[in-house]
Amino acid sequence: MKNSNFDSDKVEAENQLLNVKGDYLVNLNDGINKKVHVDPTAVLQDVFRKADENRDKKLDSKELSRWIRLKIIEHITVAVGNNHALFSQIDANPKNGVISWKEYHSYFLKKRGFSSKYVHNHDEKRHKGLHRSIKEQIMRDRASWMEAAKSDPDTLTLDEFLAFTHPESSSANHLTLVDELYDKFDRDGDELLTEDEFAVLQTQGEEDEMVIIRQDENERRAEFRKSVDLNGDGKADRRELLHYVAPQSPRHSEHEAEALLALADGDHDNMLSLEEILAHPDLFLKSKMVDTAQSFHDEF
Repeated sequence: MKNSNFDSDKVEAENQLLNVKGDYLVNLNDGINKKVHVDPTAVLQDVFRKADENRDKKLDSKELSRWIRLKIIEHITVAVGNNHALFSQIDANPKNGVISWKEYHSYFLKKRGFSSKYVHNHDEKRHKGLHRSIKEQIMRDRASWMEAAKSDPDTLTLDEFLAFTHPESSSANHLTLVDELYDKFDRDGDELLTEDEFAVLQTQGEEDEMVIIRQDENERRAEFRKSVDLNGDGKADRRELLHYVAPQSPRHSEHEAEALLALADGDHDNMLSLEEILAHPDLFLKSKMVDTAQSFHDEF
C-alpha cells in the first residue's frame, strides 16, 4: 500500500536512504504496510556464499570476522553519510539548524501514513487514535531523545541527532564510553591505562579494603596488547581507547564471530557449515553477520 502523503518514487528513495532508528523509517505506514517477505534460507545462503572467501563451503573465525567487520563498516559509513540529509529533511519548521521534538514527531507520524491534518491537530499527551505499538515506539524514542539531547532537552543538534538515530556511530557516545573505561580502570587518575589496570579488576570489599578479582586476567592482558595498546608502549591513551570502543575496531567483529561459532558449531571443528547456520536461523538473521543495523540498535 502506497503512502498517500508521498509519491512512490520519493518513498522508495527514502526507504533506501533512511535506514535509521526504528522500523518506521524503513517500513512506512506501520500496521497497514505490506511487509517485505524474504526467504530466510535464501538470505543465509547468500551471506554464506559471500563470506566464504576460499570457497571451501566452511566459514572459519577469520572469514566470519572479516565479513562481520565489512558489514559494520558499511553500516557506519551509510549511517554517518546519510545523517545530514535526514537531519535537513526533518529540520523544516523552522529551518534553524536544530530539530525540535515537535518537528521529529510530525515527521514520525507522516511516515506512519497519518494525514497532515491529523499531524497538525495531534495531542502529544494522549496520542488519541494511535495503535498501542506506535505509542510504545514514541515512548522509546522520547527516552532515547532525552539521552541524546545534551545541550537542550527539546532540540537535537546534528551530532546529537546521530546519537539518537545511530548511537553506535556517534563520536559523543564513543567519548562517553572512554570516560567510563577511565572511571572503571584508571586507578591513579592519569588518563593512561596500563596493562595491569586493564587486566586486574577491582571491587570494594569489607572495611574499604580493595579486593582483587583475577577472573580471565590472562585473556584481558592479551586483549590489551592486541586491541588496546596500539603502539606497544605498555599504556593506552584516549586516542587508543577511542579506537578500542569504536564499532569499527576489529575486536568487535572478532568477538561476534567467536560467539556465533560457540553457539552454532555443532561438530566442534571451529568452522561453520551452511547446514549449521541454517540450523540456527534466528541467531544468524539477528546477528551483525546479516542484520547489522538492527543488531546495533538492539544493543543501544
